[in-house]
Amino acid sequence: MAPPSKVAIATGSVLRLVKEEASYHKEIAQQEERIKKLEESAGDENKEYTLRQEKQALAETRNVLPSMQTKISTALEKLEEALELNKEGGTEASPEDVTKAEDAVAKGKEALRQSS
Repeated sequence: MAPPSKVAIATGSVLRLVKEEASYHKEIAQQEERIKKLEESAGDENKEYTLRQEKQALAETRNVLPSMQTKISTALEKLEEALELNKEGGTEASPEDVTKAEDAVAKGKEALRQSS
């Protein structure tokens, strides 16, 4: 079996990063919901501590997003370079790999657009 082409490797990288960023957005929504519930609930002795911990976790998760955007952008550049090299005949990626790569480019650009 032939090793995966550079296009296939770059495609996998972009798709993984897009999926990872989406999971961070989902995690942020869940953390915000937990904070909201804590703020509305009756106070117990650990409420302030738990609330502070949840807010800290939310801030840390939000701090990850800018670096994720940078990683996605870099991975997109590499994928687009690999696609261009493939068009010029530098590498031999299957038509299926090229189609997946083009879909990954669209998903990556959409993820960057939504984050902006």
